[in-house]
Amino acid sequence: MNPVLRTARVAAIGIAATCTLAASALAQKDKMTPVPTPAQPNAIELGTPPLPGATAQESWHSQYGSLFARNVTVATLTPYLPDPSIASGTAVVVAPGGGFRTLSMENEGSNVAKALAAKGVAAFVLKYRLVQTPPDMAGFENSMRQMFSGAARRPPRPSTPDSMAASIAPQLEDARAAFALIRKRAAEWHVDPNRIGMVGFSAGAMLTLTTALAGQDAKPAFIGDIYGPMGAMTVPADAPPLFAAVAIDDPLLGGGETGIVKSWIAAKRPVEVHLFEQGGHGFGMYPKGWPSPRLNRHGRRGNTRRARLFPPPFPCQRACGAEPGTIDSSNFMRIRTNTPRVVKFDDTRSGSVNPLTL
Repeated sequence: MNPVLRTARVAAIGIAATCTLAASALAQKDKMTPVPTPAQPNAIELGTPPLPGATAQESWHSQYGSLFARNVTVATLTPYLPDPSIASGTAVVVAPGGGFRTLSMENEGSNVAKALAAKGVAAFVLKYRLVQTPPDMAGFENSMRQMFSGAARRPPRPSTPDSMAASIAPQLEDARAAFALIRKRAAEWHVDPNRIGMVGFSAGAMLTLTTALAGQDAKPAFIGDIYGPMGAMTVPADAPPLFAAVAIDDPLLGGGETGIVKSWIAAKRPVEVHLFEQGGHGFGMYPKGWPSPRLNRHGRRGNTRRARLFPPPFPCQRACGAEPGTIDSSNFMRIRTNTPRVVKFDDTRSGSVNPLTL
C-alpha cells in the first residue's frame, strides 16, 4: 500500500477507535455554563478577515465536561506537535463540530489532536469563524434548541462542491489558510507538505469534505468524515482517500445513510466507513467503556464474543428528542474498501472483530 495512504489509514482508524473505546463511562454534565475565555498561547491567527457584520464577541462555555467556543470572529490554528523521536511527517488539520454556531474545542478538537500527536502525527486544531448567535446563554440555548428541533425538516445539504463552498465560504477560507500556513512552516514543524490531511466532526466534517472537493489550493492528502455528511455527492476523479465513521442511530444523519460511499466508489477513489449500530451524534473523544473490569480486560484481548460497549448519552440527545441514559453499542459493523469496492462486513456479535485492535 502507498505509504501516505497507509499512514492516513492508521491515523484515521486511531481516531475512530479512540472515539469509540476507552476505560470508563463519562458522567455527563448537561447544563451549559459560561466560563472565562481560556488562554490560548499557542494559537496562531490565520489572517482571514473578521466575520462580516459580527457584533457578538467570542465566548466560551462548558458542557458535558468539555469546553465549547462560540461567536468566533477571528480564525486561529493551534499546533500539537509529536515528540521528534516518533514524528512521522504526516499532519492533520482537526475541524471541531457544532453546527457552525459553536465549536467543541476539547472533545472534537484538542483531545483529538493530543491523541494524534501521541501517535507521531502533527495535529492542528482549526478554530474557524462561526455564524453569530445571541450573546447571552439563554438566547444561545434557545437558538440551538430550535436548530436541532428542525433538523429532520431541514432541506438537504448542498451536494455539489460549488454549492457546498458557497454555503460556508468564510469557514472554507479559514481551512484554506490553515493548509497554507502549515505548508509555509512545514520545515519548522517537520511536516511533509504532501502528507497533510484533515479530519472533521459533524459540521467540521462538512467543512472537511468541502475543503477536499472545493478548497482549490488546500488539497488534503486524505480526509476523515466523523458523523458528518453521509449522503451522495459529486466526487471528482482526484478526490483524496476518505475515512468515515458514524452511528446508525444518529438522529441527524438519516438512519445509516451511506450514499457518500457509493459516490467515492463511483469516482474510483479509496474509501473506508465504520458504522456503529448505536452511539447517537457527537460522541467524539468522550470516554466509553465496558460494563465491568473483567469484560474490559477480556475485551482488550479479544476474548469475549458478546463484549458490549457503553458510550455515554451524547450532546444532542435531548435536543434531538432522544431518551437520555446509557446507550448500549453491542453491535459494531464495518464496511471497508482499500480499492473502490466494498470488501468486508463484520459484526462483533459473531466474535469476528475485536474493535479495540482495528
